[in-house]
Amino acid sequence: MSVAKLKKFLLRYYPPGIILQYEQDAMMKQKPIDLLDLSQDTDVEVVLSTIIRQEPLLSEQRRPALRKLVHRLQEKMATDVNQSNFSLFKVLRAHILPLTNCAFNKSGDRFITGSYDRTCKVWDTYRGEEVHTLEGHKNVVYAIAFNNPFGDKIVTGSFDKTCKLWDAYSGELYYTLRGHATEIVCLSFNPHSTVIATGSMDNTAKLWDVETGVEKSTLLGHTAEIVSLNFNNDGNLIITGSFDHDSKIWDVRTGQCVHTLSGHRGEVSSTQFNFAGTLCVSGSIDCTCRLWDVRTGRCMSVKRGHTDEVLDVAFDACGNKFVSASADGTARVYNTMTGACLHSFVGHEGEISKTSFNPQGTRVITASSDRSCRIWDVEEGQCLQVLEGHTDEIFSCAFNYEGDFIITGSKDNTCRIWRTA
Repeated sequence: MSVAKLKKFLLRYYPPGIILQYEQDAMMKQKPIDLLDLSQDTDVEVVLSTIIRQEPLLSEQRRPALRKLVHRLQEKMATDVNQSNFSLFKVLRAHILPLTNCAFNKSGDRFITGSYDRTCKVWDTYRGEEVHTLEGHKNVVYAIAFNNPFGDKIVTGSFDKTCKLWDAYSGELYYTLRGHATEIVCLSFNPHSTVIATGSMDNTAKLWDVETGVEKSTLLGHTAEIVSLNFNNDGNLIITGSFDHDSKIWDVRTGQCVHTLSGHRGEVSSTQFNFAGTLCVSGSIDCTCRLWDVRTGRCMSVKRGHTDEVLDVAFDACGNKFVSASADGTARVYNTMTGACLHSFVGHEGEISKTSFNPQGTRVITASSDRSCRIWDVEEGQCLQVLEGHTDEIFSCAFNYEGDFIITGSKDNTCRIWRTA
């Protein structure tokens, strides 16, 4: 067995962690040490002792260097707490027809918008200017994504049954991925940017090779449309949510179904893995969301607080909390471990179709048909700010990696960029 030699440490702020970069067999490799429970009050020496004891690459000599890194993570948490309000930075007349989706790259300097006008546009966040228009689809561009954390590729999924892979910098088309029988409505890159997953109204999901554009496998088993899919962080599993009331977990390598998550009494609208990949959450038209054990496929708990359809669910970066958004106009935040509902966010006058945490896990954003977005304090449960100005319903909202920019997409054909003062 060849010896692994530690080369350097890299910091990861969201979720907190230290990445070990090491050399083995003349190759550079990385190994993350996740510090998902780290807080400003954590006893650093206890954390360091645990890391050194469990990690063969680290010895007691590394304690001072590790201490500095953990302190830096804690300092970052302290500065994050004092976040200021967001103000409107740019209004982009993005498309001639309504938008469908918007998404940031990891650094937040670029974002993309999809539209009913059959294009995807790439934007410079800081200048508020269009960089590329990705043209070629013959119908609505519905699902879009960057290959984060790299950000050098974009994938677009369309009602024309195809998916297209693009160079994010040049706007050049690499491949058109053909094979679905009907509209593509959800897609994702795996974390390593080697596989694309697409979900379709034809009841199947497909996995594609990024390098060659060739179909790797078709995930067969759902009996109705697939409307949600996500990879876990390791990229070895994928979850799909379907109108057949079930979610399924699949082995990416074999294309085989590992678990069918049955229990919802209505269509599944949204699914997500937690950061560690141990749990997943599903939201449904049956007004509930469910927490599942990924290893066993068992339902851990059912959350019944909403009085109308659950339209979106999301974990925070560490996986310690999750949020559900509903057509009843409220969002609910839960503690993952205890299952307790920490807060119900009340204030919107229309359904909430999209929600997410900021990277720090201190704020939740909700996008509503009442033409506003709201930012909520996770600790206190208060509404901190209402983002107003759109003239039609907002169905897309996203934070950048640092949490200091927000994009909102609306049926009014505009996209708004908001930033902290």
